[in-house]
Amino acid sequence: MSAPAATSRRVNVRTPEIMERVQAQVETHYRSQIVEKIRARGSVLQIGSTTVRLARDFGFCYGVERAIDLAYASRKVFADRNVYLLGEIIHNQEVNRQLTEMGVVSIPIAEHESTLAKLTQEDVVIVPAFGAETRLMKLIAERGCLVVDTTCGDVMSVWKRVRQYAKTGFTSIIHGKATHEETRATSSRAMGDDGMGAYLVVLTLADVDYVCDYIRHGGDKDAFLQRFPSTAHSVGFDPDIHLTRIGVANQTTMLKSETEEVQRRLKQAVLDRDGVDAGEKNFQVFDTICGATQERQDSLFGLLQQPLDVLLVVGGYNSSNTTHLVEIGEQQLPTFFIRTADCLTSLQQIVHFDIHRKTETQSYSEKLAGTGPVTIGITAGASCPNNLIEDTVLRVFALRGIDESEVRAALAG
Repeated sequence: MSAPAATSRRVNVRTPEIMERVQAQVETHYRSQIVEKIRARGSVLQIGSTTVRLARDFGFCYGVERAIDLAYASRKVFADRNVYLLGEIIHNQEVNRQLTEMGVVSIPIAEHESTLAKLTQEDVVIVPAFGAETRLMKLIAERGCLVVDTTCGDVMSVWKRVRQYAKTGFTSIIHGKATHEETRATSSRAMGDDGMGAYLVVLTLADVDYVCDYIRHGGDKDAFLQRFPSTAHSVGFDPDIHLTRIGVANQTTMLKSETEEVQRRLKQAVLDRDGVDAGEKNFQVFDTICGATQERQDSLFGLLQQPLDVLLVVGGYNSSNTTHLVEIGEQQLPTFFIRTADCLTSLQQIVHFDIHRKTETQSYSEKLAGTGPVTIGITAGASCPNNLIEDTVLRVFALRGIDESEVRAALAG
């Protein structure tokens, strides 16, 4: 009789003793008393002619906190084993740096399959908050590894929805970035448990309009498939077949208003093609924007109602939810997407990420460089720890001639 196939072994590392130690370590790494005190003052701190306003909601969400806690706990529970992480736990360089220093080995996306194929039952694999593709989970199961799964609950809700689409014969139209870890994981679930489902990933409203035109009028199938890269649709995707019945889902960190517009345009296209009665049967939608993402976007809209001269958005350049905060801010005022406070090199220069050119650049800030009154807004995405916000606050005041002791004295008063 042949030996049974190896299976992955999911483990629970959240024991009271371990989590008490983890919380102490996490607070040391990421907590900020300065940020907490500014929040307690209505999220505003003014010293002399310099005012800093924080968004109401920013920084770590519950899903990110849980993922970090589980990653830290994994290192403590399995101190004598190799602990691997599929890519990054979240899109923040500070958090991933801390895990690397703790001995957690990050496996780059391009090396997932080759590295996993070498692991054994003694190895531990951490699945990041974005989740992982089904093919990777199967490979981990084949190796019999111990698995610590930190996948966000909101992401798993999307998986449940696209699986249901596949089960009922609907193609998943996913609003997201085809190469993003979360969307790759969601796309794999959209194939359904039997692998017979279909999906198409759309990123821009121009993509959506192209799809809508095809839904209404048909077109050149080959041209359609050339419009979207192979990573953006299922193998064997046929727009003449797979756009008949569609269900919309999204990467959980997309811009809410844009996702709602995607939903509206696609629904209208189906109604135009099929009429109201049949169209309602051939279109489904489910709001899968994560609550924390929505809160941070709504909070930024609230912050932008206040008088501001400059907006700083802090976070990892590859963070989707942070990028969308930049998109919101730059519609109204000078907005700089910075990785850390070190990007504020002087009163004259700010190193920041240009989300349109996809490159880091330098810009001059006339308001920060001036001596007159200035109000700086600060926010961050769900993957940015408070200690990086504190560093940014202190750096802003330092560039305006106000040192850390003065900031702490003002908060103590």
